[in-house]
Amino acid sequence: MLTSDVIVGRYAPDFELPGVDGSVHHLRDYLTQFQVVGVVFLANNCPLALQWVGHLTQLQEKFAHQGVQLVAINANDGGRSPADRFEAMTAFAAYHHLNFPYLRDETQDVAEAFDAVCTPHAFLLNQDGVICYSGSIGLGHEAFLAPTVAPRQGMQGAIATLLRGRMPSPALTDPVGTPIQWRSPHPYHFHFIA
Repeated sequence: MLTSDVIVGRYAPDFELPGVDGSVHHLRDYLTQFQVVGVVFLANNCPLALQWVGHLTQLQEKFAHQGVQLVAINANDGGRSPADRFEAMTAFAAYHHLNFPYLRDETQDVAEAFDAVCTPHAFLLNQDGVICYSGSIGLGHEAFLAPTVAPRQGMQGAIATLLRGRMPSPALTDPVGTPIQWRSPHPYHFHFIA
């Protein structure tokens, strides 16, 4: 079941968040520099996020020269999920050799504004800041087990389609992962695997 609040075609919420690299990252800066920006809500201890993190670094490497930039955001409540605290994010980024920024959404305002529901949950924005894709990194069985060969569907296919100047199809898929660990009760506590 897709979340009814996520609407492809709306403008993405702007954000300014600290990264594990010691810098503050502003979405507006990325939109002025890149043709496609991928925002992926990630977590350090989500099984599916761990399975897909290598694929995300491959996507960044594959599409970087074509004007694509991925940005990962961790919004999990550090009290409920100590493994997702900022210090642990720094170690995670180093261990997995992340080649894209990894940002901390301590207030969870950005995750809330994006209507992110789980980790991983991917969004692709065009240079105007419009959400052109929302959902899983891969489709079908690929969403449950990261393939050894990068899938053509899902996020990778959507990026390629956007680079050709067309809207991805499908543009909205079910995100599959572990629910975001919200600080307080939240409506998105259903239909995800742990």
